Amino acid sequence: MRALGIALVLGLSFASPVAAQETVALVGGRVWSPGAEPIEGATLVIRDGRIVSVGTGAAPSGARVVDCAGTILTPGFVGTQTELGLVEIEMEPSTADHAPEGEHRDPVRASFAAIDGYNPLSTAIPVARRWGVTSVVTTPDGGLVSGTSAWMDLAGRTLDDVLVEDRTALHASLSDGAIESAGGARSTALNLLREVFDDARLYRTRGAAYDRRQLRELRVSRLDLERLGGALADDYPLVVAASRSTDILRVIAFARDYGLRLVIAGGQEAWMVAPQLAAADVPVILRPMTNLPASFSQLHARYDNAAILNRAGVRVIISAEGAHGQRNLRQEAGNAVATGLPRDAALRALTLEPARVFGVDDRYGTLAAGRVANVVVWTGDPFELTTWARQVFVRGQEVPTTSRQTLLFERYRDLSNVRRGQRGLPRVTPRE
Repeated sequence: MRALGIALVLGLSFASPVAAQETVALVGGRVWSPGAEPIEGATLVIRDGRIVSVGTGAAPSGARVVDCAGTILTPGFVGTQTELGLVEIEMEPSTADHAPEGEHRDPVRASFAAIDGYNPLSTAIPVARRWGVTSVVTTPDGGLVSGTSAWMDLAGRTLDDVLVEDRTALHASLSDGAIESAGGARSTALNLLREVFDDARLYRTRGAAYDRRQLRELRVSRLDLERLGGALADDYPLVVAASRSTDILRVIAFARDYGLRLVIAGGQEAWMVAPQLAAADVPVILRPMTNLPASFSQLHARYDNAAILNRAGVRVIISAEGAHGQRNLRQEAGNAVATGLPRDAALRALTLEPARVFGVDDRYGTLAAGRVANVVVWTGDPFELTTWARQVFVRGQEVPTTSRQTLLFERYRDLSNVRRGQRGLPRVTPRE
């Protein structure tokens, strides 16, 4: 077991995307990219980590040709609101870098940065990648203001290999736990949020006076003030986790008062205020399969939340639960399709919309010339349960679809087959 784990870490699933790359032509598949008409019998050419061309022409001379007949090609999916890379074993604190523990649980920790704890060799990464997830916005959690997230590609051994943006958003929360950490009532939580943003606004205009100790006492540290100031300066959006419809409306008003670019996460009751979200151009990150009231803030959760928001003109991003649940992204999207979300909107919610919201849509989110070549070759419709990712390319390099789980399966399948053969039973064969 130990040797198997070490072998995985040393290279079975973490090919570096910065190695010298050949020209690859994916030929004969159906290219499905958000906002564009599908291309049948397409030729998609990749070179030096980028998409060179997408069309119906012949493969360029000297390219390695990959026969994709009968497959569907999409941009790689993007996991959002996830601790992937920050948590290895949820019940083992020494493997968790997504939030401070114990006496360090300050409700405002804006300077807490996901990039500092990210592990590109996490064994959870190949599991997500095997199911078409090629990038994540890895996100801290806990407290009223949790810190800043980072956009990572899911192939490589070092941060230099995988980092795209180290500060994609500042994250805050009005969850029950966050409200408790800020005083136990929504009014105290919102007042604390206003106080720290007032302090950050003052710091931005009176930074020299702060250094000379000529300002009133401020609630948080200098580093926290600088990160809060980044949201005030529109360097990145403020993502607020909020479930209750009235909380969402209060947060919209708060963001308007402070000139913040707002994103709502969770949004179990967002469908109830869809017109207000659309009017304010506030995107919503949600899990479509969340339809049960996990708390009193989610009493009106419903399956067709994404479809209602989409019809109202709200920009929707689909997410999945936790560090180990990113493999379920396509199933979350498939259930949203089953409850009324158009297929193209579901694809957009996993690809282009996250890229737009987090400011990297000039490089990610579509299959077009010049974009980063994060491409998935699916055996069929990616939103159908019986489909799987046949090939995955990250920054133009094909990466293995193996993981620790598949290696363990192969190991113990072989042992099981030996025993079954000894007993005269049929052997177990893996799915192709």
